[in-house]
Amino acid sequence: MTAAIEYADEFGLGSLSMARVAERLDFATMSLYRHVSSKDELHSLMVDMAYGKPPLLEGSDKDWRGGLELWARAFLEIFRRHPWMLQVPVSGPPLEPGQMSWLECGLRTLGRTGLSPNEKLSVMLLMVGYVRNNAQVSMPLTSQDQSEEELMANYGRAMDKFVDAETFPAVRELIEAGTFQETDDDFTFGLERVLDGVEVLIRKNAGDDPLA
Repeated sequence: MTAAIEYADEFGLGSLSMARVAERLDFATMSLYRHVSSKDELHSLMVDMAYGKPPLLEGSDKDWRGGLELWARAFLEIFRRHPWMLQVPVSGPPLEPGQMSWLECGLRTLGRTGLSPNEKLSVMLLMVGYVRNNAQVSMPLTSQDQSEEELMANYGRAMDKFVDAETFPAVRELIEAGTFQETDDDFTFGLERVLDGVEVLIRKNAGDDPLA
């Protein structure tokens, strides 16, 4: 799997084939099929290995919010190292050992929150979805020869030429405010809002007024 991952990191998933993996390993292609039955199975095994080990979140059971934030940032970093993983379809809940270890890590941070088992799983699926969706949107853009800040600035300048206040007043307000020139961390903003929602649920379950 290491050879396949290295190839995908270098050339992308689209050009990966059983024949190219076999060539890297100096195997005959048919001999590789004795170990991996199909390209889909190869992708599944590659993804699971690429996840690696989850972060060590010492004391996260006492600080669930800090623990989940570290978890989310470490999870995002996986996709930054291996952007081809985003091209592999998600076929269902995690079953492979690598993915399961990340789920276990996240669930442990919620151990003392008072959430029910169903709620804990829902929180972790929400976290997985947020990180993956954020990576899915941002990676293709920043993989070009420009940073996210440069791309957004160029986008803002392009819209400034075509967006008029009469047709798109709300969008025009953003342009006039210089929103696309700012370099705020959108991932952090969204993550904090997700965690705010989890905190409301925890406080509600504990009998606290979540709006207090």
